[in-house]
Amino acid sequence: MRRVQIFDTTLRDGEQSPGISLSVEEKVEIAHQLARLKVDVIEAGFPITSEGDFEAVSRIAAEVRGPAVAGLARVKFPDIERAWEAVKWAGKPRIHTFVGTSDLHIEYQMRSSREQVVKEAAEAVRFAKSLAPDVEFSPMDATRTEIGYLSEVVAAAVEAGADVINIADTVGYTTPAEFAALLKELQQRVPELKERTLSVHCHDDLGMAVANTLAGVEAGATQVEVAVNGIGERAGNASLEEVVMALATRKDFYGVEVGVDTRQLANTSRMVSNMTGYEVPPNKAVVGRNAFAHESGIHQDGVLKDRRTFEIMVPQDIGLDGNNIFLGKHSGRHALKEAFEELGYHLEGDALNRAFRQFKEIADNKAVTAADLEAIAVDQVGSFEGKFELSHFRVVAASDRQSRAAVTISHAENGTYEAEAEGEGPVDAVFKAIDAATGIKGRLKEFRIDAVTGGKDALGEVRVRVEFEGEECSGRGLSQDVVEAAARAYVRAANVYVANRSGARVTQEAI
Repeated sequence: MRRVQIFDTTLRDGEQSPGISLSVEEKVEIAHQLARLKVDVIEAGFPITSEGDFEAVSRIAAEVRGPAVAGLARVKFPDIERAWEAVKWAGKPRIHTFVGTSDLHIEYQMRSSREQVVKEAAEAVRFAKSLAPDVEFSPMDATRTEIGYLSEVVAAAVEAGADVINIADTVGYTTPAEFAALLKELQQRVPELKERTLSVHCHDDLGMAVANTLAGVEAGATQVEVAVNGIGERAGNASLEEVVMALATRKDFYGVEVGVDTRQLANTSRMVSNMTGYEVPPNKAVVGRNAFAHESGIHQDGVLKDRRTFEIMVPQDIGLDGNNIFLGKHSGRHALKEAFEELGYHLEGDALNRAFRQFKEIADNKAVTAADLEAIAVDQVGSFEGKFELSHFRVVAASDRQSRAAVTISHAENGTYEAEAEGEGPVDAVFKAIDAATGIKGRLKEFRIDAVTGGKDALGEVRVRVEFEGEECSGRGLSQDVVEAAARAYVRAANVYVANRSGARVTQEAI
């Protein structure tokens, strides 16, 4: 049976989603979970874009074993060298280079010519192949590229040594039947593709990313490029969990195998959602909380008699076994560490110590559930990399006057700063006080507060998206005091902005 490789681009294309800015530690933690999921390739980032991205790709290459680790690069030698420097530590390193091939991209984005693009593509692949044993080439906006010219570019890349040819529907323009026909004609025009891995990368602008990806598999693709929860540029990418479960559930139709451990899908989905702040819609296929819920009496009756009447999968297939973890104030550090690992989080050293202290504070007031533990774990992974930390705050609020807040912010290098401010409510006041203390003025774009579990003693989780000098950054805070959770989220967003300012970013959209 033909095997289809799962190429995960959550940490590269997924992180290009508006408002997502993962820390190095968060990227490494997600990469470890992707390895437990047993994806075939992790596209860990775009190393030339910033020092942070380079560090993340390098650490993932050095620390994560199992999947191949890919770094993205334009068809520019400095990009390719930087990608190789980052991925060379991997057991299976890959350089992934790309160039726009549609006339729109060639003329308006790159200000180039068809002839020059073919030349640059071949030279880039040849150079990448001189460094790395595994090279992938992507013609960007391939589905809006004239088939004759697309075939010419692909043939040049194959001749130069590309191991993987990835056909990208960069703007989500194609349809399943059209995409399948394109791939079949491309294979006829470039017969050497039979000796290479044919890959597809589909975006969801018209809601057809998964359908187009599956059409690609039908047409002969042996690699699919996907992202957890379908996150990515604009409307996102093909959803990893949907593509994997479609291929697994309908093996009778597609006739292919995947190596993914589907029992890790639920954990992976929750981890990515928690760390990115992108909530999974309740009705989302496979991993939405309603995916296995039945409201209709007829459905409930049928499922009680035989689940197959209204379910084509069972919760256990994706790892929803019903987690009954409950820890109390007498639980020790070892029990906490094991509970984290059962949920897919591997905390060590200072991160585990901080998590244990936070756990003890919460456990004094309530039984700590699996949902609480996930929230604590995410709060610790990578959250102390920034320059600023909230040391203390005080808020005075009343219904008949403006609220007033005072904050103390510690700085990793310059000591502490204190400031006071008034605002339209306690959260607005504390945000303005943080602006004054850090010297960085932000404009709140999005504010969301959720209770991690039910009840009056539930942890409050706040997510914010803040604009600093035209750049949007996200932050997350956790506390039983929702004002404190909001303050911590805002400080985290400020830290992301400071970190981003330290390295230039490439603005050209990729794949």
